[in-house]
Amino acid sequence: MIIKPKVRGFICTTAHPVGCAENVQQQIDYVAAQNAPSSGPKNVLVIGCSNGYGLASRITSAFGFGANTLGVMFEKEPTERRPASAGWYNTRALEKAAQEKGLYAQSLNVDAFSDEAKTAVIEAVKANMGKIDLVVYSLGAPRRKDPETGTVYSSTLKPIGKAVTRKNLNTDTREVGEVTLEPATEEEIFNTVKVMGGEDWERWMTALDDAGVLADGVKTTAYTYIGKELTWPIYGGATIGKAKEDLDRASVAINKKLADKYQGVSYVAVLKALVTQSSSAIPVMPLYISALYRVMKEEGTHEGCIEQITGLFFDQLFSENALNLDDTGRIRMEDNELKASVQEKVAAIWEQVNTENLDELTDFKGYQEEFFKLFGFGFEGVDYDADVDPVV
Repeated sequence: MIIKPKVRGFICTTAHPVGCAENVQQQIDYVAAQNAPSSGPKNVLVIGCSNGYGLASRITSAFGFGANTLGVMFEKEPTERRPASAGWYNTRALEKAAQEKGLYAQSLNVDAFSDEAKTAVIEAVKANMGKIDLVVYSLGAPRRKDPETGTVYSSTLKPIGKAVTRKNLNTDTREVGEVTLEPATEEEIFNTVKVMGGEDWERWMTALDDAGVLADGVKTTAYTYIGKELTWPIYGGATIGKAKEDLDRASVAINKKLADKYQGVSYVAVLKALVTQSSSAIPVMPLYISALYRVMKEEGTHEGCIEQITGLFFDQLFSENALNLDDTGRIRMEDNELKASVQEKVAAIWEQVNTENLDELTDFKGYQEEFFKLFGFGFEGVDYDADVDPVV
């Protein structure tokens, strides 16, 4: 099968197995070239392991610290007539590379919100790993089925209180226009918190605790994004923001339990804006990220997923350095994005950008390149005209 990218809206419906493997290998090579701390996690569970920050967390754990890793994902498997999702190919490439280094790497393709997933993970941990000393919660899903009630909740991307109109980039047509988002109802806010808040993270940690598979000194982290003025009305101050507030609440509750029983800790880590499958679906973000990439690349401070996570693990979570914490106890990894000079330049671009000068003022080209790389396309050295077997 010759696999080419097919884009529909903010998603690419195809993925290239060789390109995805190259994506994983480049991240492995980056981690291997860094100086890892002398001590780090040895048995790592990554919930949401197949793309973006979750994938980078697993790569950093395995190839930075030599850790055994267990991943939870929910990905489309391949058939002879249809390629798998990118996350499936990413995971298979990681497993192969880890096993070649003698590291345990297993992945469970299950609904992470379900109790069945938690049971399967606990069984795998007991059979193959010993006790877990790092739990990464990196789920990004549009809906969640509550395992206790069976109710399915769907998240929404809406402001709170009043409608918001912002500049927006249609990534299909390359047109810069405006988008108006109507305010969320109380029910929509509640549902979004149920999907994207901290409830499921708490359920995971409780299940692992009850099963006796957490190690002394265990650490857990979940990822979030906050942003500044340009993105606040549709992110921090919107339905997503309410869900992220609940993530903070959950981290405090988890931290108390871990500290009391394991001398462990829980942190929410705030990461920078990047092209991911999640961010590409959020109105306003593609235009903001395109402008941000232009500014940060010019300043030499741009980082991708693997650089952010390697910094989080090597310089914060498993370092003797003082943690870069904010007033609520979150680890801040996006200081370079939030620098006043960066935000001022992004705001200036924002005021001037239109359809005609998009490529001149922003790094939309870089945005597109990163988007396609998420699905294994655009890597040098990969023959995209070659016949490949989609079944990996």
